[in-house]
Amino acid sequence: MQITKYFGELTFNKKVMREKLNKSVYEKMIATIESGAALDQKIAADVAHAMKEWSIQMGATHFTHWFQPLRGGTAEKHDAFICYDEDQQLIERFSAKQLIQSEPDASSFPSGGIRSTFEARGYTAWDPTSPAFLMESGKTRTLVIPSVYLSWTGYVLDMKTPLLRSQIALSKAVLRLQKLLKNRFAKRLKVFLGLEQEYFLISKKHYNQRVDLQNCGRTLFGAAPEKGQINSEHYFGEIKDEIMKFMIELDYELYRRGIPAKTRHNEVAPNQFEIAPLYEEANLAIDHNLQVMQMILSVAKRNGMVALLHEKPFYRLNGSGKHLNWSMQDATGTNYLEPSKSPLKNINFLVTIAAVLWGVQNYGELLRASVADAGNDQRLGKHEAPPAIMSVYLGEYLDNIFDYIEGIAKPTDKQIDNINLDIQRLPKIARDMADRNRTSPLAFTGNKFEFRAVGSHQNCSEAASSLNIIIAAGFDEICDRLVKLKGNVKSNVYVVLKKIISETKGIRYEGNSNSEQWLQEAIRRKLPLSQNTPQSLYSYQKHTRLFQKYNILSQEEIESKIKIKLETYYNLKKIEYKTAVTMVETRYLPAILSYLAKLVSFNNEFHKSGRNLPELDKKIDKLQESYKKNYQLNSKLNQQIQKVLPEVPAVTTKQIVNKADKIMEELRKQIDNVEQRIEYSFWPLPGYREILFDI
Repeated sequence: MQITKYFGELTFNKKVMREKLNKSVYEKMIATIESGAALDQKIAADVAHAMKEWSIQMGATHFTHWFQPLRGGTAEKHDAFICYDEDQQLIERFSAKQLIQSEPDASSFPSGGIRSTFEARGYTAWDPTSPAFLMESGKTRTLVIPSVYLSWTGYVLDMKTPLLRSQIALSKAVLRLQKLLKNRFAKRLKVFLGLEQEYFLISKKHYNQRVDLQNCGRTLFGAAPEKGQINSEHYFGEIKDEIMKFMIELDYELYRRGIPAKTRHNEVAPNQFEIAPLYEEANLAIDHNLQVMQMILSVAKRNGMVALLHEKPFYRLNGSGKHLNWSMQDATGTNYLEPSKSPLKNINFLVTIAAVLWGVQNYGELLRASVADAGNDQRLGKHEAPPAIMSVYLGEYLDNIFDYIEGIAKPTDKQIDNINLDIQRLPKIARDMADRNRTSPLAFTGNKFEFRAVGSHQNCSEAASSLNIIIAAGFDEICDRLVKLKGNVKSNVYVVLKKIISETKGIRYEGNSNSEQWLQEAIRRKLPLSQNTPQSLYSYQKHTRLFQKYNILSQEEIESKIKIKLETYYNLKKIEYKTAVTMVETRYLPAILSYLAKLVSFNNEFHKSGRNLPELDKKIDKLQESYKKNYQLNSKLNQQIQKVLPEVPAVTTKQIVNKADKIMEELRKQIDNVEQRIEYSFWPLPGYREILFDI
């Protein structure tokens, strides 16, 4: 069926609103969505009635305010469209008050100390800029209303609110510059995102046999397969029939929800895949990505598979990220990152690049913190994932232009030439401004920046918010410098650019960001290096004033964010340690003993018959030593677990976790080594060979 015939059929979109609302109400609603105008409260009742009529007609019986709590993921509480009338008879009703605001119990959501656990009141508030949609579960449907989430005291309890505030801050900073440049056409700025989602698919049978995958989302043990991804033959390879069936069903479900899925393909690691949508406004793109993740999980389950969204499900193989492609444009449709044929004459383009550079130079730590969690710590700096060091890649062409502006290179202001493939019937292909750098955390890729450090399971709201804030700070810095200079503003732009380009050279890097050479160079340049989540999170504390300046988060909310993230981090670590101890104690050590018993029995028979096999004696000795070593390591790890308690100070907990991580790393090494030396039938769990190549 033609995609456009059913695209958005489960969404309360513009087409539905045009049909269900009168012209005046529709125009006011569109003004709120398109131009950021404040919602006219008078139209809420009309919109609520239209939503109810449409959703009931589509088979919905309940509605829910859908929000993004600080614990990650999404949350929802369903209420039926029913109430009593004056005669105490049940009727279906959905009021303006119910649309605009709801009150879910907030007692069990993490608060980071902002409120006591016995204080339960929290409020969700409708976000009219993101369309309502229908959620399906079997034959039932529920009206879903995208919302923000605040405490009774007004504290931020979600991830959407800071995002919306950051977009306002960036818009104000950019329009401030446009006013200085006397651009009267720029009225409002919009941020656009393209979110590429990577994931793994595995057999449900194998998943059910692996407690580490069930508890932790990743394998804590597993010897590398002989083949793995060494030849990269899976990348862009032919899609298997069963996977194609899954992808077709996934696309269908996404299209019905108005999500413009564009690209699907095999990724580098076996059973790893990627889906990418068309660009959308940031808020909508993130809401859609949250739905994409949920649909990946649901559709996989319907097809007898399990989707893994963990950043590093398989050791020594590529992990999964979420590439956040970021750009912005004003109300005229001008993309500020779209270079002209002569970039040196494009002030907006150059100033935007400079604002990005200044933001990363001064607040790059916030980008690292925005993607920090236990899962992403496993991925960053491994294989094709970018490192934890924040840097910017511009590409040779732009790098030369900036060197020229700074005054250290010859002019390179020339039209972009073409690459002639010199193959019959193939057209010339325009050369991009820059090649793609797959190891850079933040790379310019033609008309956008690609932030590659976001983890595959993460909500992109935090990363997008951080980008918006630090770039807003960059624009404001440029404006502050311009207003201090006398003379022609446009001429002074180059004076300011020259200084900023010189000041930000430390975070520009054109090489392999995963190399040891870059690590040493980054240390020499004194760039921030946070290897793990606890180290990186305190940059929020360091830059609290920035969040306060742009009215994103208060000091109390920053402290809350840090506490919640640290608590989540340590809890996940403890779950991993406990799972590892259980697996070794109940599965791996008994398997080694069983195999040893078999070998010893064989060896005794050899000796009884007067024969001797020195190689078997040697094998038994090695396995006995392995058993002893694994037993001791497992005992040490178990001892560390007992020390990780809620009342233990954070500094002490960090030391315990660091020690436990080292023990667990050595334990994994030993177990994986035994897996490669033991008879296949004795190994108690499916290994990488089965999980990655059997679906």
